[in-house]
Amino acid sequence: MRVLITSSLYPTPGAPKVVGGAEIFVRRIADGLLKNGDTVEVVRAASLPEQAMETDNGIEVYSAPVKNIYRPFTGQRSAPARGLWHVMEDWSGSADLVADRIKAFRPDVLHSNNLSGLTTAVWKVAAEMNVPVLHTLHDYYLTCPRCSRFSKGKTCEHTCMSCRLLTINRRGATKYLRGVVGVSQRILDIHLETGLFADTELRKVIPHASTMPVSAPSRHAPGPVLILGFIGRLTEEKGIYNLVKAFAYLPHDRVRLVIAGVADAQIQQELRAMAPKANIEFLGFVEPEKFYRQIDVVVIPPIWEEPGPLVVADAQAARKPFLGTQFGGIPEAVERGAVGWLTAPDPKSLADSILRIMSKPEELAAMVGRLAEKNDHRTFTDVITEYRDAFEHLSRRKQ
Repeated sequence: MRVLITSSLYPTPGAPKVVGGAEIFVRRIADGLLKNGDTVEVVRAASLPEQAMETDNGIEVYSAPVKNIYRPFTGQRSAPARGLWHVMEDWSGSADLVADRIKAFRPDVLHSNNLSGLTTAVWKVAAEMNVPVLHTLHDYYLTCPRCSRFSKGKTCEHTCMSCRLLTINRRGATKYLRGVVGVSQRILDIHLETGLFADTELRKVIPHASTMPVSAPSRHAPGPVLILGFIGRLTEEKGIYNLVKAFAYLPHDRVRLVIAGVADAQIQQELRAMAPKANIEFLGFVEPEKFYRQIDVVVIPPIWEEPGPLVVADAQAARKPFLGTQFGGIPEAVERGAVGWLTAPDPKSLADSILRIMSKPEELAAMVGRLAEKNDHRTFTDVITEYRDAFEHLSRRKQ
């Protein structure tokens, strides 16, 4: 099968930028399809002027010029500049490089992912060239210019008027899709509730899976100090502020927080000031395996509708229980058998949940025992299989 993949970001040696889990996922999908015997090309949004094609791991990666006032993911901009950028993004109607690659590569299907900088024009071009399009929802780009449905410290329950106006053409472009995949049922449902994808032929959920090797079973009991871990972007919606504030309620000699993620001196100082007595260690950027070896429980505390956090899958592969908030795809993971606890996201609730874990070592030991006995881990091979089934379904019905 020949698959053309589009994504705002796609990390390669020449353009290694990673902002979140979506581009990590896309890289894994591309590599997995190639390993399966499929032929893959990638088109991403250019991060540099006149960025040349790059071949990485046997995959040709093309960079489409961003037809806007600045390239995405290049730092903070003023509110007027951001507003103009989103207006231009929503009204962009050309995807010349994608059209050229369709002509040359002749894909069976186009698999689109995050769209910032590329726009929904890639859908229109593919549909007009009779290539079925499957889109994976990693964020809320189609209903929110910020892609997060998060504003003023809380998740948005409804789509505001400004978001409706700035995404009107994006939403209309969904008519070009033949299939849509949610990385969780929650992200798919939110889009369905806004009226999108009512006529899309294929709608399904394909949850994430870890590419980490599954750790050997272990019943290692935590020591006298419970070690909690956080891994990811240190931003408000990810819940790191609430988590650190929760440590102000906890006995600092009995619990420690290990934070893996990029944090400059200012961010570290701000976080330490929220719980001055807390025992906090900043690891910086580290490989997930190294992070999980150091902790007893991973905390996943988002305060937005986190679509499908990869950390849940990674924690299970590492055989570590998690404490997660009741947002996005986290509750679904528990329903599917992921081993962990759910909590409210505010600092006091987080602290109470951590205290409960500390006060009931037998419950934590039972969680660790369940993970040690777990042998039905979902793997990334399962994810590849499910996507290939979707691609083949759409390809067979190609008009």
